[in-house]
Amino acid sequence: MTWWSDLVASEPDFAARVRARFTVRKHGTMATLRRDGSPRISGTEFDFSADGQLRLGSMAGALKALDLRRDPRVALHCPTEDAPEDDPVPWGGDAKIAGRAHEEPPGEDGSHRFRIELTEVVRPGSAIRRTIC
Repeated sequence: MTWWSDLVASEPDFAARVRARFTVRKHGTMATLRRDGSPRISGTEFDFSADGQLRLGSMAGALKALDLRRDPRVALHCPTEDAPEDDPVPWGGDAKIAGRAHEEPPGEDGSHRFRIELTEVVRPGSAIRRTIC
């Protein structure tokens, strides 16, 4: 298993660039699989915690959380940000993470929490792709 802390330890510069893309705004996108196997796209917030983990959560009973309980495969896309029209050079691009969600104990309000095991981390445009498993 590979966790966010493992990527930070092995490739700190790459991990920092990916994290910067995921924290440029509050809400990103995640893809889960519905019961019939079709994709579900949902908005979510990402948490790069002090203990070196990548986590996400959802309200109690949310369909995306039920999807992850049934099939833990997940794909994450950083919050989007348009390149400046007058000078696209400083635009940071985007980042993607694929992995498996591991459910953690629920919050006091019954909310779902998942820790993400990494299987792939990509920074398009940087020519860097890390396939972990």
